Amino acid sequence: MASTKKLQERVVLGRTAWILAEFAILFLLLALIARRAASPQGKDRGATSPWLGTLALVCEAWFAFVWALNMNCKWSPVRFDTYPDNLLPEELPAMDMFVTTADPLLEPPLITVNTVLSLLALDYPDVGKLACYVSDDGCSPVTCYAMREAAEFAALWVPFCKRHGVGVRAPFMYFASAPPEIGTGDEFMESWAFMKSEYEKLVTRIENADEGSILRDAEFAGFIDTERGNHPTIVKVLWDNTKSRRTGQAFPNLVYVSREKSPKHYHNFKAGAMNVLTRVSAVMTNAPIMLNVDCDMFANNPQVALHAMCLLLGFDDEIESGFVQTPQKFYGALKDDPFGNQLEVGFKKLGGGVAGIQGIFYGGTGCFHRRKVIYGMPPPDKIKHGRPVSPSYKQLQIKFGGSKELIESSRNIISGDVLARPTESISSRVEVAKQVGASSYEGGTCWGQEIGWVYGSMTEDMLTGQLIHAMGWKSALMDTNPPSFLGCAPTGGLASLTQYKRWATGLLEILIGRNSPILGTVFRRLQLRQCLAYMFLYVWPIRALFELCYALLGPFCLLTNQSFLPKASDEGFRIPLALFLTYNIYNLMEYKECGLSARAWWNNHRMQRITSACAWLLAFLTVLLKTMGLSETVFEVTRKESSTSDGSASPNDVDQGLFTFDSSPIFIPVTTLSILNIVAIVVGAWRVVVGTARAAHSGPGIGEFVCCVWMMLCFWPFVRGLVSSGRYGIPWSVKMKASLIVSVFVHFCTRN
Repeated sequence: MASTKKLQERVVLGRTAWILAEFAILFLLLALIARRAASPQGKDRGATSPWLGTLALVCEAWFAFVWALNMNCKWSPVRFDTYPDNLLPEELPAMDMFVTTADPLLEPPLITVNTVLSLLALDYPDVGKLACYVSDDGCSPVTCYAMREAAEFAALWVPFCKRHGVGVRAPFMYFASAPPEIGTGDEFMESWAFMKSEYEKLVTRIENADEGSILRDAEFAGFIDTERGNHPTIVKVLWDNTKSRRTGQAFPNLVYVSREKSPKHYHNFKAGAMNVLTRVSAVMTNAPIMLNVDCDMFANNPQVALHAMCLLLGFDDEIESGFVQTPQKFYGALKDDPFGNQLEVGFKKLGGGVAGIQGIFYGGTGCFHRRKVIYGMPPPDKIKHGRPVSPSYKQLQIKFGGSKELIESSRNIISGDVLARPTESISSRVEVAKQVGASSYEGGTCWGQEIGWVYGSMTEDMLTGQLIHAMGWKSALMDTNPPSFLGCAPTGGLASLTQYKRWATGLLEILIGRNSPILGTVFRRLQLRQCLAYMFLYVWPIRALFELCYALLGPFCLLTNQSFLPKASDEGFRIPLALFLTYNIYNLMEYKECGLSARAWWNNHRMQRITSACAWLLAFLTVLLKTMGLSETVFEVTRKESSTSDGSASPNDVDQGLFTFDSSPIFIPVTTLSILNIVAIVVGAWRVVVGTARAAHSGPGIGEFVCCVWMMLCFWPFVRGLVSSGRYGIPWSVKMKASLIVSVFVHFCTRN
């Protein structure tokens, strides 16, 4: 009998004051544009020459467009409250959980182990309905060994967590603090000490694991003579839940998967790995719900699956929750977010606003999917006669490939028979799993196109979520207390910029490709406002061009003794001044409302300028070169910082919060702008001091000086890096390249 109690509630959030502030900023932008446009010859625009005024006008028009996109995203925020106590245990569907890792050096196995253990210990009435699949794209025997050790430790850890109601079920985080002293007896303290000791032994075994010794174990013989980019499919059942019937050790199935890699086949990065996990899980457990998390994002709330089920089961029409996304939050976050990568305000303001349109974006981790949606099934209102049409065997074969077991499992999902599951033990299906994990399996099928995670972008998550919305599905944002998942944010400048560059590259690939959201709105069911919300992110790399152009106007004017802004004595000066103050106060208030400090606001503002000038700019150039056929995009894995067994931070904490530099090209653009602004300020100040500046109506005014000083403050880590040494100093190779570019720019400015 279905539950009659409410499982979820959609709450509309009011924001009248914020809307008025946003309109005020938009009005000031339009007033600035109108003032420039009203004087076609540059007079009264505040610009010395017509072309400077025209260039500024184009950039300011772009800023107004981006601000309108921002307003659209935040216009109608909602939140979803969930009531897991109202769930009926017998109605809960099965769920397959996916964990992905790609490099044992950048993503240490111990991080993955903690994520897996937190998932195995989730609260769920029937753990026989849960299965955890670990995808190892690095084909590392050490990672597989770590997963085997995790399975053995789980036999102790999972009962301990459930017996004592442990809140945080990632061991490294749980043991980072002392055990609770109030309301605990000797039995608990003995159990706690024993579990901590066992976990420390687990950590020691994994950290001291030697690949050579592991390969001498017959269990890992499949890794002998394998190469990371050339090896057969490896599938190992590390825990078969049917054993619990004999041993009483009840926790979810655990399966290790390393998909086949071959130089003859393109592997499609994470999207390819996710599609292999989808097929492998389909022939082994075939749960109608799938959860995917990155290897560094552990389940922080043991009831997260139950909260998700409230949204997946709690709507009258399941179209409202094609997938359920949780916001990304981080543990051990650096104070005041010095590298601007914690995205707390973005998830609260933009995420909550987009949730009120067609639904939150798919973020690539911490997301619950309906398997039938991943299989390309349209929403119920698009299905003939209100029920799924059963496709023929031939149609399924064309879409899903030649595996009979996969075809049968997909038929069960598409027909809505969510209770139909393989009756055999998962251990008996390893060979079938290897077949569907082959690198050649997808040839001639619809994987990566009509079904599965979509290929064609380095941000396969955004593309997949967009196409789900284009089918007509909606999505739900699930923000629980305590947070559902906690991840590891990059703790260095290079790691953060590399991550932003990868994201921006993938977003621009989507925008200019055949899966552009504009086409989804014109020809499919992507709502216009949802399209504009996607556009706000997709234009990141294009924003870099306009922001770079505008940032160069100030130095250009100081070097050439011209102006592009009204003088302080001009009545028109009030518009850019009011815009500057209003915009920054608005952003500061957003951070204060989210409980963050003014320092956090400044760090994020500064990092956005840095990110735009280097990561987004290089992403644009990367896609441009790829479009011209001159290069291919390369997927760059972000380094994950490991923690010690007690949860304390890693040894490189001494560098946290400070920029460290190397010879990476990503540092060249901002180093160039830093040197250029210093030179421009010196030249402009010298003219003022010696009295060689033009008359007040033609030369640069205070506006140009403020622009250059503001940019210097935003680029301060790089300014400091110009005079620092060691890891905190910018290498001479980068400074020389930047100086050469500055010399060319100065020569261009002064050639007349």
